Amino acid sequence: MRPKRLQPKSGCSVELTVSIIGGIWKPTILANLLMGKKRFMELNRLMPDATHRVLTLQLRELEADGLITRHVFPEVPPRVEYEATPLARSLVPILGSLRDWGDRYREEQQKLPELDPHCPADEVPVSAGRRAAAAR
Repeated sequence: MRPKRLQPKSGCSVELTVSIIGGIWKPTILANLLMGKKRFMELNRLMPDATHRVLTLQLRELEADGLITRHVFPEVPPRVEYEATPLARSLVPILGSLRDWGDRYREEQQKLPELDPHCPADEVPVSAGRRAAAAR
């Protein structure tokens, strides 16, 4: 199932990238884990609208794709922590750009107020494009 998903039908790298980081909660999971290690219930509290099943599936896909690591501690009850890998850290500029684009779209196209004041993507380092725009 996983290898087939990673073979873009069009051969387009954008399609491959979206298949890896796209999903209802994957960008938010990544943004949260880029801030540091988190346990499952911590992630669940940070994303209260995510069901346990969907969160589990998205975490498994991110782990299979090498973007996060899952550490199981041999304790009773078992303790599990998730952490972003160096490969996931290479997505910081992409997540920052997605955040910037979403902000502009919300303001210019939708004329909507800011969303949740605690968006984990707001803590992702500012992209070079945003710095340049802010300097103008």
